[in-house]
This record gives sequence, structure tokens and C-alpha cells, in this order.
Amino acid sequence: MKRWKSAALAVLLAGLCLAFSGMAYAQEETDGDVMVSGVFIGDMDVSGMTVEEVRTAVESRMEALENTMIRLSFNGDEMDISMRELGFEWKNPGVIDQAAQLGKSGNILERYKATSSIENENAVFDLDYTWQESKLRTILQREAEERKTEPVEATIVRDRKAKEFVITESVTGITVDVTATLKRVKDAIEESWTGEDIVLDAAVEVVEPKLTTEMAESVQDILGEYKTPFNPNESNRSANLRVGCSYLDGVLLMPGDSLSFFDYVYPITASRGYHNATTYQGGRYVDAIGGGICQISTTCYNAVLLAELEVTERNNHSMIVTYVDPSADAAIAESSGKDFKFVNNLDYPVYIEGVTQNKRITFTIYGRETRDPGREIRYESKVLEVNRPPADMLYADASKPLGYLVYDSAHVGYKAQLWKVVLENGTEVSRTQVNSSSYKMVPRSATVGTATEDPAAYEEIMAAIGTGSLDHVKNVIAILTAPPEGNSEEIGDE
Repeated sequence: MKRWKSAALAVLLAGLCLAFSGMAYAQEETDGDVMVSGVFIGDMDVSGMTVEEVRTAVESRMEALENTMIRLSFNGDEMDISMRELGFEWKNPGVIDQAAQLGKSGNILERYKATSSIENENAVFDLDYTWQESKLRTILQREAEERKTEPVEATIVRDRKAKEFVITESVTGITVDVTATLKRVKDAIEESWTGEDIVLDAAVEVVEPKLTTEMAESVQDILGEYKTPFNPNESNRSANLRVGCSYLDGVLLMPGDSLSFFDYVYPITASRGYHNATTYQGGRYVDAIGGGICQISTTCYNAVLLAELEVTERNNHSMIVTYVDPSADAAIAESSGKDFKFVNNLDYPVYIEGVTQNKRITFTIYGRETRDPGREIRYESKVLEVNRPPADMLYADASKPLGYLVYDSAHVGYKAQLWKVVLENGTEVSRTQVNSSSYKMVPRSATVGTATEDPAAYEEIMAAIGTGSLDHVKNVIAILTAPPEGNSEEIGDE
């Protein structure tokens, strides 16, 4: 029995000796200037490496990170930015010393337990670094400014001689969204960067011009065309028509764009090419600069109606005009605030052509025809009331000599409506009132000079004025101003 106890004691002592020898060995291992097994700095296994070896390896890794490139593609055009340019900096170099202290503190047993624990479950020390977002923003702002290009719109001009449109192509522009691009880079660095080069697309926006080549090429069809006659012998009025049309010829309206005639034909001044010509003013014919321009707005109005664009303002003349049916006119007058306005309510651009030739004003609205070929539009004037003028209105003017006579023609008054009639394949499908108009009745009026030293002649002209007949006044003036009979000189032989 004693022998058995002695043998057991001997075995126990031998085991303790072995355990302590292992702990002593572990102590010797940890006492050296090397990392214990299972230590990682970042993704690097530094087990068994000396502190200097670790420092060299980590510094090499940080230098590699500092030289990492961020490759940005700006719509196919690439540029590189290094992390060094962004102020990359290693923030925790003391992590090496922290890692080196593992398993090297405490008594032999404590050190042994620590190293055993690390071997079973790795100790990982993160590498901490920083970079400057402000530097990235500065670089991106510079690149955005340098790479920004403005879009170039297409141009479209009607070649009337060739009867075709001449179009120059549009060019897209580019803008860089600095904030969105910065966020992409920041997320890539802080959320998924493994130390490799970062390849990203910058947030580039392609800016389409307002008028693209495709949109310009859609303008080919006649949507509406209207003509009104004018007398080329009235040179000043004809010149005004030509000048006014020129300010509207070639205007392009994009979808949703509106047009005000005031914006194009005003101001009406001699410096803009206008002349004095007869026009309505205060219910009378007078000479005024720009006389006749209402015929331009009226002609365009009818072309716009045929194109089925949206009319937002239209006013009738105070008195009836002769070049269109009642209610088919559109007056403009700055003094009374009358304007003609319309909107391109279509999905494609419209091109306005306004010309004066062959004794006619012609307005044509070009665009892309999307209406059914069997659809037909016409406009009908409906006269509701006719108000004919009474007797002539005659006014005696004692400041003017006998024989002076200035008169204005009479104007019949009307109340009228304009109706839009739609036919499909020859069958009327709708009839809609477009507008209503009221035109003043204006009697024929005249100012008659009565100044004369002949009392009898004065009595006669006043009696003629009293009849209320302009035609009678004309006859009396012709008689009173005719040369006396036998007043011609005869030359004969003496």
C-alpha cells in the first residue's frame, strides 16, 4: 500500500514538473521581442514576428494604402486620385506596441493562460486611418468645372427657295454632381474598401438641349396656313406689313411655350422700320406709325386656329375690317391693352413662317402632324346682328376755309360669332363656338370748312350742312369753289 502511494506521488510530481516546464517555456517565449501566436494587425498575421518586423510590415501596408488609386469615370473619361492626395494618415501607430504586450504581463501562470487563449481565439487589432473629405470635394469641384459642357441647341431655318428646312445638329452637355460623386467615393472607402484600387463612375448627368436634332427634324408638316390680301400701292402700309411679319418669321415654339404679339412687334417705332399709315383710332381713320399691323395678328390668328393651337387672348377690332369675315380678326393695340397670345399645346415644336408676297400676307404653322388624315377643320362666321349707320354726321369748322372737306367712311355695326366645325371623313362631328365679337356702328362723318367773306356763300354751305347729306355738301362746295364763268383771259389781235 505504501508502495502504491509513493508511486502515485512520484507521478504527480512528474506531471507538475512537466506543466511548470511548459509554462516556463511559454514564459521564455513571451519574454522575447516577438508577437505571440494568434495576433493579427488588420488582416496581417504577425505571429512570431519581432516588433520591428511588424512595424516594417504595417508601415509598408499603410504606404500601399496611401498610394491606392481612386479611379473615377466621367462618362467614359477616366481620372485617378490617390489616397495621398486626400490627406491619408495612419492614426494609431501605437497599436504595434499594444499587440506586442499580449501574453507578457503577470506571473507565469497568467501569461500561460493569456497565450493559450490567444492561440484558441485570435487577437485582432484594427488599423485606424483618416482622410480629408474637404480635399476630395475640392478636387471634384475642380474637375466638375473643367468637365462641364453646355448643351448646344439645334437650329432650324426655313429655306423658302428650296422649300425645305435647314437644320444644324444639337450637342448634349455634361454636368457633374459633386455631392453625389463625393458620397459614392466616401461610401466605397468607409464601407467596402479592402485596400485595392477603387473603381467608380462619377455622378455625371447628360444635359439634353431644349431643342434636340430629333425634335427639330419633327418639324416638317403644315399644321395651319392662312392668307389675307393687301394693296401694294399703299406703300407705307405694305412696308409695315413686311416689317411686322419679319419679326415673327422663323419663331420656334417648344411644347408649352407661349407667344405674345406685343413681345415681337412692339415697340412700334421708326427705328424698327415702321412707317406712318392709315389705322383706326378713336373710331376714325388716322395716320399713325405702324398702321396696318393688326392685319398681321389677324392672319396669324387664323393660321393658329387651323393648327389647333391654344389661343389664350384675342380681341376684335372696334370696327369691322374688310380682309376677314366678322369674328375672324385679332386686334392688337398697346393703348387699349389688346394683345394676341397663344400657346403651343402640342407635344412637338412648331415653327412660324410669316411672309408678304404676291399681294398677300401668308402665315404658316409647321410642326409634326399627328391628327387623323380624315379629320378636317373649318371655321364659320355667324352674323347675329347688323346695325346700319343713320344719316351722315357733318361738322362745320369756321377755322377752315370754304372748300375744306375731310370725311371718314361709314361702318356697319355687327354682332358675330366664330364657330369651329370638325368633320371626320366628310361627316360633321362637332361644332364649337370659338369667340363672339361686337363691332361699332359708325356713321359717315365729315368736317366742313365754312370760313368765307361772301355772306351768301356762307349761307349756302351752312344750309347744305343742315341737310345732313355729305353728297349734297360735296355738290355745293363744287359749285361755290368753281371759277366764275368768263374769267379766262383771251389773247387776240389789237
